This record gives sequence, structure tokens and C-alpha cells, in this order.
Amino acid sequence: MKFKMIFVVLYSTLMFFSSNADEIKSNYKNTEFNVYTGMFDFSDDGKRSTLIGIQHQNEDLNRDTFLGNLSPVTGAMLTADNASYFYTGVQANYKIGVLNFTPSFAPGFYNEGNGKDLGHALEFKSEIQLSLELPLDSQIGLSYNHLSNASLGDKNPGANSYMFNLLKKF
Repeated sequence: MKFKMIFVVLYSTLMFFSSNADEIKSNYKNTEFNVYTGMFDFSDDGKRSTLIGIQHQNEDLNRDTFLGNLSPVTGAMLTADNASYFYTGVQANYKIGVLNFTPSFAPGFYNEGNGKDLGHALEFKSEIQLSLELPLDSQIGLSYNHLSNASLGDKNPGANSYMFNLLKKF
């Protein structure tokens, strides 16, 4: 319940700042925030935990490549067991009508807190996201990710997570 309340407060804050920012600047919106909540390591009955997170994307840094439109992303997530993951990486953006398909890869720093020991501080996040465009430069989506240390540590149990996403451009 606590995580749901934090999620609602974060999204409401983003919506508020978006409406004020529109009065100050032109209609060009180059920043996107993704606020998400879900289940960390849903496939491990002993260590599953709710999570919340936020991710930032600056569309001024997008590049069209042979792989599609690529952009850097930076974000953080926190679980109910005080595990945290801070990351930066790259995502591809593919539009399919009103749907957006967004695969991403982001290395980052993982701290287990009271949560699952993933075997190393350096973890790699591979993620896929499917989102639906909404009015007012918003999207709602569902994503799945896998954290792994690529066998850099003595153990590599990995963690599979799913999230519900709210995305807003500013």
C-alpha cells in the first residue's frame, strides 16, 4: 500500500510540473519521465518484493541508427526490501501505430539491502516495454526486465521483474 501511495504522489507531481512547464516554454517537449511500479524477482518465491522506480530520457540525445531510434536512459528503482538499482544505458524506440515497443539495455549499481543477493554490485538490466500512447503526451505500459551480473561474481542468480509504467513528456 505504501508503494502505491508513493507511485500516485510521484505521478501527480510529474503531471503538476508538466502543466506549469507548458505555460513557461513552447510546445517542444524533449524530456520523458517514466514512473513505474511492479514486482521484483517475481519468479523467486522467497525473495520477491514490490518495487517502484523512475527513469529519465532526454530526446535531444536521440539518434537514428540502423537499429532504429536510440536514446540514453538513466534511472533508479527501490524494492520494499530496500534493495536498490541505479542505472544508465540505451533504449531503442519503435512506433507501431499507437503502440510503442521499447527494448533497452542498462548496466548499473545494485545494492541488495535486505533483499536478494545477486552476486555482484555490477548488474546488467535487459528490458522490453510495450506502451500505449495517450492524450497529453502520456503513455501507459507494461514492461519486463532481467537483472544479471553476466557471471562476474561467484554466483549469478539473476532477477526477473515486471512493471506497470506511466510515461510523460515535458
